[in-house]
Amino acid sequence: MAQNEGGDGGNGNNAGGGGDGGNNNKKSQSKDAKQEQLPVAHPAKEQLPGVQYCINSPPPWPEALLLGFQHYILTLGMTVLIPTIVVPQMGGSNLEKAKVIQSTLFVSGLSTFLQSLFGTRLPSVVVGSYTYMIPIMSAVQASRYSSYTDPYERFTQTIRGIQGALIISACFQMVMGFLGLWRNAVRFLSPLCVVPYVTFTGLGLYHLGFPMLATCIEVGLPALIVMVFISQYLHRYISTKKPTFDRFAVLFTIASAWLFAQLLTSSTLYNNKPESTQNSCRTDRAGLISSAPWVYFPYPFQWGSPTFNYGETFAMITASFVSLFESTGTFYAAARYGSATPVPPSVISRGTGWLGVASLLNGMFGCVTGSAASVENAGLLALTRVGSRRVIQISAGFMIFFSVFGKFGAFFASIPLPIMAALYCIFFGYVSSAGLGFLQFCNLNSFRTKFVLGFSFFIGVSIPQYFTEYYQVKQEHAGPRWFNDIVTVIFASHTMVAALVAFILDFTLTREDDAARDDNGLKWWEKFSIYGSDVRSNEFYGLPCRLNEFFPAL
Repeated sequence: MAQNEGGDGGNGNNAGGGGDGGNNNKKSQSKDAKQEQLPVAHPAKEQLPGVQYCINSPPPWPEALLLGFQHYILTLGMTVLIPTIVVPQMGGSNLEKAKVIQSTLFVSGLSTFLQSLFGTRLPSVVVGSYTYMIPIMSAVQASRYSSYTDPYERFTQTIRGIQGALIISACFQMVMGFLGLWRNAVRFLSPLCVVPYVTFTGLGLYHLGFPMLATCIEVGLPALIVMVFISQYLHRYISTKKPTFDRFAVLFTIASAWLFAQLLTSSTLYNNKPESTQNSCRTDRAGLISSAPWVYFPYPFQWGSPTFNYGETFAMITASFVSLFESTGTFYAAARYGSATPVPPSVISRGTGWLGVASLLNGMFGCVTGSAASVENAGLLALTRVGSRRVIQISAGFMIFFSVFGKFGAFFASIPLPIMAALYCIFFGYVSSAGLGFLQFCNLNSFRTKFVLGFSFFIGVSIPQYFTEYYQVKQEHAGPRWFNDIVTVIFASHTMVAALVAFILDFTLTREDDAARDDNGLKWWEKFSIYGSDVRSNEFYGLPCRLNEFFPAL
């Protein structure tokens, strides 16, 4: 965006009489020549250049299948992580853990397909959300379930309670999305708000990066180094006709790191190590391959009818609200890396409504968490430079296939989590950089812009740090636990805190006049706030089978 540097007294060049006109012209031409040689700032781009396959341009089928499988592999990290933490504390065995993982994977595949067809239409994968962990763990540790002595009975009673809370919270998400309430909220955003919003969508998950990698540093750190080398440096030494190494770096990295972990396991290196180290590093500790059935069809209410508790329901609704914030940031990043225009608010609202449908399916099928748009898969779009919708739909097919044929899916689900954490370090960073990319539409020479950015970034780190480390410890025995969960879920979310602070400051400080609206990029952004204002909206976000005529976007 061009910046006004102020006048330079240009009229002084015309102060002389007519006899000096020739000299003045020569000076002017010399000055123009010097200006032409000066470096020019990079122009702002409404669509990200350099993406080889955008949303509507699928790659060839063999390449699309490999890319889809790569996206499927990446979804296994969060799909396996949450049940691995939660199910054993509920009293479930490896068999129950395998069934929960298969159910979660099945619903993720189905929800991803529905999202790509009827939701935002973005190349966005739907997976289980880590945001729900605080109310889920409160439900798991609830005193009313501790009276069950039989572990299986305790597991079924607990998961039925989680199902009930998820179903109610999913209805809240659907109301927010399908009734257009979320559309009306998102319409007030500007590029200045979106910068910390999307940036913290990636940065806010830092605890799932190197801290989880460090649980087995001898496997996770080599995986991170190999990933960076293959994706960024290897093409300098080995030339190929197509971008092979960076496009399929995830497959190369996982194969090599997994083989290395298997060698360490076979060498008896971990035999005398602590139990936590063995669970993180060994390739034979997941317990999924031996426990998972060969063929298993997940079905609704497989653990029994859901039960309801008002406290857990309120906390779960709060988590679903925070999940809307984080998924919206992921949608903006996926649109950027799919080389699409910024997502219209009506399309985001439609997508969040379908996320509510996904969470409803999670509650019905007995998954232990709600749904959200996958941050790591949005980062993978940037690495591969393939933002094709068809690739994501293929990955949804892989999810459904491997969830039904459990033994095959369990083989890939046994990848050690530190290897997945190594990939997260890169992909969460890519999503963060997508948020920083919106700075090109803001005036960075404005002190108001600097204040909004600096303050929202600092508070987005500082407040969640307090609530994560201190608040829950202080309030553990003070007041109802569900109320403390509500407060913690809201203020421990880096994305929600940063987005709210940036929005309040931007709305009250930088919308006073036309110059301020130009500084925060709102003049450029306005044409994307209404679906029909930009002709490209229908190309990227239009519903199939002429459904736009029956469900018009506003």
